[in-house]
Amino acid sequence: MNTIEIIGIPLDLGQTRRGVDMGPSALRYAGLAAKLEALDYNVEDFGNISVPVREHLPPVLPVEYSPYIKQVCSRAYEAGVASLQKERIPVFLGGDHSISIGTIGAVTYEKKAGVIWFDGHGDFNIPQTSPNGNIHGMPLSILLGYGIDELVNNGRRGAKLDASEVVLAGVRDLDYDERELLKKSGIRIYTMREIDERGIAPVIRESIEHLSHLDRIHVSLDMDVMDPQAAPGVGTPATGGLTYREAHLAMEIIADSGLACSMDIVEINPILDNSNSTALMAAGLAASLWGKKIL
Repeated sequence: MNTIEIIGIPLDLGQTRRGVDMGPSALRYAGLAAKLEALDYNVEDFGNISVPVREHLPPVLPVEYSPYIKQVCSRAYEAGVASLQKERIPVFLGGDHSISIGTIGAVTYEKKAGVIWFDGHGDFNIPQTSPNGNIHGMPLSILLGYGIDELVNNGRRGAKLDASEVVLAGVRDLDYDERELLKKSGIRIYTMREIDERGIAPVIRESIEHLSHLDRIHVSLDMDVMDPQAAPGVGTPATGGLTYREAHLAMEIIADSGLACSMDIVEINPILDNSNSTALMAAGLAASLWGKKIL
C-alpha cells in the first residue's frame, strides 16, 4: 500500500493579506486524509512545520521577510527529502505559494521532476519588477534561479528547475514587467485564453507530453487558478479561472498518466471563504489527482 505523508506549512509571510496560515487546518477539516484513505492509501500526517508568527517579527516590507521565509523553506525542504527517501508521497499544505521554494527543491533533490504549476498568476516576479514586494509572487522565478540569492540557494545551491521542466497553466493576471520575464523564460505557458479556445483536456495531455522526458510530475496547485465563483477563499482572486469540472478533469488526466509523485496545495484563505468550500474543493481535487474516479 502506498503511503501519503501530509506536511503542513502554514506560511503567511510571502504576502500581506492574512489568513493563509490557516490553510492546512482548513484542508484537514475538509477531510483530506479520509478522502485519500478511501482510495486505499495509508495516510500519515506529519503535522505542521514551525513557522514564525508575523506579530512576533519586525514590521518590515514583505520582501524583507526573506530570511524567515528561507528558514521555513529549509524546513520544508528537509521534510520533503525525508518523506521521499522513505518512499512516501508528500502532499504539502500551504500557506502561501512561497512554500514551493522548499517543496519543489525537495522533490528535485535526488532526481528531476516535471512541474505543472496551476495558478491564476505568473509567480515570476523578481524584486526589481514586483509592484508590492510580495515573495509569493516570486517562487517560480526563484526555482529557476532568478531573484533573491538566499532563496535561490535554499536547500542546495542554484536553480532547482529548468524552464523545460515546467508548465504554467491557468494564468490570466500578470504584472506588466513580469510578462516580459515569462516570455523570455522558455516555460511552456497555457493562458486561460488558450484553455478556453482548446479545452482543458488537450492542454493537460500536451503538458504531460511536454514533460515526457522526465519520469515523474509534481503538481503545484494554487487555488486561485479556479474562478472565484468556484473557489472564493483565496487571497488574490482573478476572474475567469478554471471551472469545477475543468479542474477535476485536469487532475484526472494527470492521475491517468501515473506520473504524479507529489503535490502542493496553496493559497487557501479560510477568512475569505464560504463555509470552507474552497478547502473542500481542494481536498476533492487532491483525491482526483491520486486516483478517485467517477466509475
